[in-house]
Amino acid sequence: MMNPTIIYQHFPNLTEKQKEQFEALGPLYADWNSKINVISRKDIDNLYEHHVLHSLGIAKVLQFKPETTVLDLGTGGGFPGIPLAIMFPEVHFHLIDSIGKKIKVVEDVVLKTGLRNVTYAHKNVIEEKGKYDFVVSRAVMNLNDLERLVRKNIHGIQRNALPNGLICLKGGNLEEETAAYRHICETWPLQQYFNDEYYADKYVVYLPIAARKTGK
Repeated sequence: MMNPTIIYQHFPNLTEKQKEQFEALGPLYADWNSKINVISRKDIDNLYEHHVLHSLGIAKVLQFKPETTVLDLGTGGGFPGIPLAIMFPEVHFHLIDSIGKKIKVVEDVVLKTGLRNVTYAHKNVIEEKGKYDFVVSRAVMNLNDLERLVRKNIHGIQRNALPNGLICLKGGNLEEETAAYRHICETWPLQQYFNDEYYADKYVVYLPIAARKTGK
């Protein structure tokens, strides 16, 4: 059954509070998954191995500095935003999804894990007007379409080791998708961090996005 131990193996410096929050995710998502299809029913037992750890792949690439702001686009039931919010309690995450019942899951998980650095909204990216350091997403859409939609949401204040931009969790052959950005796009294979066959074709993809001059 679901066991958060794999999270502690890859991130050994968690506080007791963070461990409690990660441990709470299993029962919460199992309960919600019995009501609506948040995660594939056949994969819910792999919540930590395939969903929480996958989300935390972003934390292997970039340690967000305190006061960083992050938009999680198309969060579904809260991935990657909720695991990242547990990992970075001094970073603010705003989670949006166009499906209302998915945001109800997010609301419940945020409340019951005691996360104070997460806000959420039932909306699509076209409606989102806020400005953020980074936009994160987990296999939401083609990189080119995503970049076009979120360019308006990146502001010009720099706080982190990587310039502000888009950080995606993607799988498969990315050559065609990243071709237009080959000189600025960076890709990290997740199997170099997580030695599991599941991660053999999964990547963190980073695309810097210069803020518009009218941006904050």
